[in-house]
Amino acid sequence: MTALIEARELERTYEIGQGLFHKSLALRAVGGVSFDVAAGRTLAVVGESGCGKSTLARLVTMIDKPTAGTLVIDGIDAAHPTSTQARELRRKVQLVFQNPYGSLNPRKKIGSILEEPLLINTDLPAKDRRERVRDILQKVGLRPEYARRYPHMFSGGQRQRVAIARALMLRPRLLVADEPVSALDVSVQAQILNLFADLQRDLDIAYLFISHDLGVVRHIAHDVLVMYLGLAVEQGPKERIFARALHPYTQALLASTPGMGRLRRDRALAKGELPSPLAPPLGCVFSTRCPHVTDKCRAERPALRAVDGRAVACHYAEQFIGGDDSGPS
Repeated sequence: MTALIEARELERTYEIGQGLFHKSLALRAVGGVSFDVAAGRTLAVVGESGCGKSTLARLVTMIDKPTAGTLVIDGIDAAHPTSTQARELRRKVQLVFQNPYGSLNPRKKIGSILEEPLLINTDLPAKDRRERVRDILQKVGLRPEYARRYPHMFSGGQRQRVAIARALMLRPRLLVADEPVSALDVSVQAQILNLFADLQRDLDIAYLFISHDLGVVRHIAHDVLVMYLGLAVEQGPKERIFARALHPYTQALLASTPGMGRLRRDRALAKGELPSPLAPPLGCVFSTRCPHVTDKCRAERPALRAVDGRAVACHYAEQFIGGDDSGPS
């Protein structure tokens, strides 16, 4: 299966100013992440706030440039594109924002909002633009006459459908969805997730789906990338990870998700608060919160390695295979 996105050792570091007489600090938001996404497939990137998942989305959508590593999208070097390539990539890669209330211009009718990407990026005549608006509205489950309404006349779920329609106007190959259902009621979330699945089946589109909710991820993803402090700690097929998570952080996420944690909660839940990304732990990045931490974890950072059909960055991953959640002794 040919990859639509190929990312290798992607990094993004920000310089944080400390005032006129102090040296700037380096914040490593993404610290060397690799992944592939094929057409018609969904990679879900999960983790707590501050883990680097939204920064990764900004790199893939070319809002930010990577500090290091390579990023190839549909055969184009997206880390260092020419101006022509950048314009082409902006048509191929579109973003669906978290908040449907804030992502639509309240002063414009829906039809104008949806036509805007076509006005900027194509030479389509007005008749063809209006025809595409009607077609896309129907694809996302809205009536064509809604094009004459303003955003405030819609519910939250309908607004997110409009936001998805806008992202589809240029017929992209990849949609990056950053927490697209977190601002919606639970009953509406299911409808939007079903819409994503239907669109993927009909359009063979790839998704990079950013979420903190493993309950949502379970219904949308083919593959999962779990991030912590900018690093991948577990990565692989959804079925493998949900059947038996091998990294203590993934176990903690599952244990804290209602209806999904099979592990003993007192052994699986993470302790304490997320460390500052300006001063990550020297060894394993999860060592300050892990219920199974050892001296080796505190001193030596584990490499991401293949274990039981996925990649895991844990010294003791093998000890969690077969249902043993007791960890290292």
